[in-house]
Amino acid sequence: MNNTRFATAVHIMTLLAESPQEWLTSEWMAGSININPVVVRKELSVLRTTGLVISRQGKEGGSQLSRSAESISISEIYSAVKNTEVLGKKNQNPNPACSVGREINNHLNTLFGETEKLVIQFLGDKSLQEFCNQFK
Repeated sequence: MNNTRFATAVHIMTLLAESPQEWLTSEWMAGSININPVVVRKELSVLRTTGLVISRQGKEGGSQLSRSAESISISEIYSAVKNTEVLGKKNQNPNPACSVGREINNHLNTLFGETEKLVIQFLGDKSLQEFCNQFK
């Protein structure tokens, strides 16, 4: 479970929140994150698709938040880039002849679902602005 998408997206969103009037380039943001600008552009594309970021092309191009950092929850960022379950993956083919194997995924589905709800609730209580305030 070595997925840095959420951390990268929060980093991007924090940079954009810290400079709300500027159009930040993917190259500049990549320098702060210390990653390839292509990765930043990929995540910006996802954040744009979900309505969290706006971008413009050209010499004066870059990206900005689509709305104020106060109105963006951390759970929105998480939901935009989430591609795996918080607790990882389940085994797809447990042994149906085993009493545990036969039932495990049903019980794991419940456990995973409840955990996901708690994560979304916890992150939903925090705005991007509150996160950014830690850097001041």
